Formats: sequence, C-alpha cells, structure tokens
Amino acid sequence: MTDFSDLVDNVRNYTETDSSVLTDAIIQQFIDSTEDKVRRTVDLNYYRRYDTATLTVNNPFLPLPGDWEATRYLQLIDANDNRTFLIQKDISFINEFAPDRTSSAAGTPKYYAMYDQDTHMLAPTPNAALTVELAYTYKPPVLSSTTTSNWMSQNAPNVLLYGCVLEALGYLKGPADMIQYYDKMYNKSLKDLASYEMGRDRRDEYRDGVIRIPLESRNP
Repeated sequence: MTDFSDLVDNVRNYTETDSSVLTDAIIQQFIDSTEDKVRRTVDLNYYRRYDTATLTVNNPFLPLPGDWEATRYLQLIDANDNRTFLIQKDISFINEFAPDRTSSAAGTPKYYAMYDQDTHMLAPTPNAALTVELAYTYKPPVLSSTTTSNWMSQNAPNVLLYGCVLEALGYLKGPADMIQYYDKMYNKSLKDLASYEMGRDRRDEYRDGVIRIPLESRNP
C-alpha cells in the first residue's frame, strides 16, 4: 500500500532526481498515464459498475453516467424481470434502421449505438417507459494530491510504481538497460495482477473454502 506522497518520493528516488527535475505536476502525468494503461489492459472487477434507468417514451436517447468510460452491455428488463440484451451497432446503422424517430415508428428497442460521448441512441424509439440495465466500465479518481489513496495504490502499488518509473525514465531519456529492466518489472507486476484477478473470478468460498481461525469454545 502506498499514497500519493510516497509514490512521488519513490519515483524521484528510483530515478535519482529531485523536485526541480520531476515536479509533482510531471509525476502526476506519469500516474495518469500508468493508471490509464492498466485500466485498458486488465479487466478488473473494480472497474465494473451497473446502473438502471427508465427510458422516456418517444425519446431514443439514453444519457450515460458521469463516470462512464465504456459500455459492457445494455439490457431491457420487463415487468416480470425478463431480460433481453440490446445489440450494439454503429450510429449509421441506427439511422438507417430507424430513420423515423417519431411515435408512429416507436417500438421495443433492439439496438443501441454511441450517439455522442455522453449518450446512447436506441432503435426503435421506445414506445413505453421500459427499464434498462447498463453494465459499464467506469473511470475512478486517479491518485493525486487531492485523492491521496485509491484502489490502485492500495491493491497494486508495484504496478503503479514500476509504471511511473518507466514513464519517468522515458521522459528523462534514461539508460536503455534501466528502461528495459523497469519495463520487465512493470509487465511482471501487471501479469501478477491479472492472474490474481482471474483466480478470484474462478473460485468462491463455498467451493474452495476460506481460511478460518479456530475459536476456543467457552464450554468444557
């Protein structure tokens, strides 16, 4: 486990520099870049979120949550909790499939597409106030001077450290052998994180048990 100040100090120590060379603002760029790479490389459960919403009749647009980064799936849920996946298409398909967005052409949506960075568009246009569930990847707060601790710093500190050191060496035009070494260390720690996450997905306490500490009985 580490926090923002520890990480900043470690990056400077590992690269044998000080704050006049690697300012907090510059190291913040390394942190941003590293967390972004990890989020796009490893499918962590931590980055998954779910949101439900009620569609507006005769309105084909579905606003996305403020922390949305990518859609995993979109489902319709009826009154009996029956679920139907909507099929993802591009906006050109949506416009061709459902050029008429008025109530006369409304129906049960079958498809969705990105309309803009904040909105999905559905087709056909909803003819009822249907419930939808959105599963998505969200972008959590990045480690910073204001967010001094986050999931990455608590659960994958080596990934964060080696990733930032690697970014720093590239910025400083460091020796090729050092860049190669920290690239190897970063990828190893990233692989370990992915393996740990995969292992968690494949087991549960019911099937595999959980370590338990025997309790001393109060009765003789």
